[in-house]
Amino acid sequence: MQRLNYFAVSNLSRMKTIHPEETSATATKLVLPNDTNTLHNLFGGQLMAWMDEIASISASRQCRRVVVTAAVNSVSFDNAIQLGDFVTLKAKVSRSFTSSMEVIVDVYVEHQITGEQKKANQAIFVFVAIDQLGRPIEVPELIPVTEEEKSRHKAALRRKQLSLILAGRMKPSDATELKALFE
Repeated sequence: MQRLNYFAVSNLSRMKTIHPEETSATATKLVLPNDTNTLHNLFGGQLMAWMDEIASISASRQCRRVVVTAAVNSVSFDNAIQLGDFVTLKAKVSRSFTSSMEVIVDVYVEHQITGEQKKANQAIFVFVAIDQLGRPIEVPELIPVTEEEKSRHKAALRRKQLSLILAGRMKPSDATELKALFE
């Protein structure tokens, strides 16, 4: 059986459009003693690693290429996750740009004994697709379908514009989506 060279796959270069559901990735983890701090709560760093991993799978599904984490724009630790809890991570690309993709990861916790479930955390990651030389490459366009996907898609552009302004790579007057919030 011949192995496919992951880097040799031709660039999808926006030839195909992708719907967010096609990028969906889900994982469930059990919080074990080595994952916890002295209060028997999940280490934030462990949760970040799990979120980064599932988000990278989602981003890779968007472009079918190697992706690297470029930024973590937002992380919230709203609820403690305890020893023995089940943690379900759900990732989906919210928007693609030229070579980058924003991925939102929603984290749900389920108590092992009672079965009670609640949303515990959320994070927003940015990934860049790269070629075999480590250079950014184009990714397919993402077309939102549901109202939630459309809302997240629009918000992603505002976050990108804000990030570009803060980095000095965009003039505030050019940030059309941000300006629209204040009109």
